[in-house]
Amino acid sequence: MAFYKVICVATLLTLLTQESHSQLSECGQPPLNTRIVGGQPAPAGSWPWQVSLHRGGHFCGGSLINNEWVLTAAHCFPSSSTDSLVVYLGRQSQEGSNPNEVSRTVTQIINHPSYDSRTNDNDISLLKLSSPVTFTNYIRPVCLAASGSTFYNGTDSWVTGWGTIGSGVPLPSPQDLMEVEVPVVGNRQCNCDYGVGSITDNMICAGLRAGGKDSCQGDSGGPMVSKQNSRWIQEGVVSFGVGCALPETPGVYTRVSQYQSWINSQITSNQPGFVTFTSTGTDGDLSVTCPGLPPPPTTVAPTPKPVVCGQAPMNSRILGGSSVATAGVWPWMASLQKNGSHMCGGTLVSEDSVLSDADCFSSSPVASEWTVVLGRLKQNGSNPFEVTLNVTNITLSNLTGSNVAVLRLSTQPTLSDYIQPICLDNGQTFSEGSTCWAAGWSSGRGGEEEVLQEFQTSVVNCGNRSSSDTICTSSFTLEQGDYGGPMMCKKDGSWFQAAVLSTDKNSDTKGIIIIIIIKTRADPPMVFAKLSTFQSFLSGVLGTFLSPAATTTTTAPSNQTTTAGAPAHSSFFIFFHLLVLSACLQLFL
Repeated sequence: MAFYKVICVATLLTLLTQESHSQLSECGQPPLNTRIVGGQPAPAGSWPWQVSLHRGGHFCGGSLINNEWVLTAAHCFPSSSTDSLVVYLGRQSQEGSNPNEVSRTVTQIINHPSYDSRTNDNDISLLKLSSPVTFTNYIRPVCLAASGSTFYNGTDSWVTGWGTIGSGVPLPSPQDLMEVEVPVVGNRQCNCDYGVGSITDNMICAGLRAGGKDSCQGDSGGPMVSKQNSRWIQEGVVSFGVGCALPETPGVYTRVSQYQSWINSQITSNQPGFVTFTSTGTDGDLSVTCPGLPPPPTTVAPTPKPVVCGQAPMNSRILGGSSVATAGVWPWMASLQKNGSHMCGGTLVSEDSVLSDADCFSSSPVASEWTVVLGRLKQNGSNPFEVTLNVTNITLSNLTGSNVAVLRLSTQPTLSDYIQPICLDNGQTFSEGSTCWAAGWSSGRGGEEEVLQEFQTSVVNCGNRSSSDTICTSSFTLEQGDYGGPMMCKKDGSWFQAAVLSTDKNSDTKGIIIIIIIKTRADPPMVFAKLSTFQSFLSGVLGTFLSPAATTTTTAPSNQTTTAGAPAHSSFFIFFHLLVLSACLQLFL
């Protein structure tokens, strides 16, 4: 009998083996970059994302952002023709041998649709390589600055390329890759230097006030990077300037963080690793003024609205267990990732904290190993509204039975229709029959893109499991990737999290996924620990809970119906699986 139990469990768990993968596990970590220098040849492998673009010779630089896409400048490509265009990766010098080098042709050039050659605005382009490259110590992708990144005046940055070493002064033989360290120059100062209005929010500047260090002709399209913790993050693409290395005339770069949505809309699989770069201290650029320059935003900014919880502006309809069709329906959903792979769900519960299940961290409680993705709809595919944040601390509750975890984020995400916090159950009463929802990602569901799934359920009587610490719902399928996600119910126009999805610690079928559809036997309820059980712990970690909006015009539909959302399988296929699952169930009863 034990043998058959093992077979059943193995069969039921086969859908849980596939994990999604993103570029975050690879990007921005050059194994051979062990020192920082400026204005001299770079040791081989120091900047493994640097590429050289050739048409009969080197004409522009670029950066590798995944295994088959290169980021560069639009002004390098006045024509979309790929004829005779060659990309060299792992190259150290333009002359002589390069033993670590590979080359690719280009199948597609995608200039930003709003690129303006007159103003240099939106000077950014993507190149698709003819075939993927294999990562080595000398060929690796760079991380990209995510939306909301801040690079204050003075932030250390490095620019690399094979351009001239001065206006009209060619790079001497053997034309080794050069690197130079330059500080960021704030956009207000840069506007004063170039003429107010010439530097847009889509640009970022860098250079010494005294001059002497800069990018130059031939460096166009190459990367400007800064280091945060152990990762190198690209904040700029070499765009334009007046001369090279002149005093009070910094180089101008395309600001990468402005283009996360556009880049992800073009690269729909194996997307680049976006990381939020956060400057500390205060921004000295805000004190800069010159004739014609408007006052800094901080002097005219309105009083920010208080952050409220439980609002989902994009959630305007009721579904019944099918894939979520649009982004933003559950804007507090978080994907907790380790080494770039989705491990557990979670919810944004404050301006800088995410709630999840403690069991997700039983084998890996180290904060630096985890990242949190907010605003995500698909585990595989384009997510133009998402942001990836580092985790600085993980705190676990310590109660008997189920426990929860709070993850502190490295920075506060910018709230939008697609990223919002959910309200925490602070003693709310969800009566029997109340409609509630769960949501999560798991391998094998949501199609090839693994779209976020949602499940409608209702509060039921717990029977002999009833207590002040439990809430029970009608049965639905809970898989490994769903753990840590929310059980959520709407009350008075706001969404509250009633429980964290987790395994039932007191069930004889812990760890077994069971689907029960038997007409002659009532489905057992799903039993969860009420979130209010952890109120003391959560209050101690989070402080005061966020409050729902005082008034709202959002009302639930009076007639809630469950739409047909089942996969298009044949009747025989469904019957066969129910038969196998029912047989497995009998072994555990």
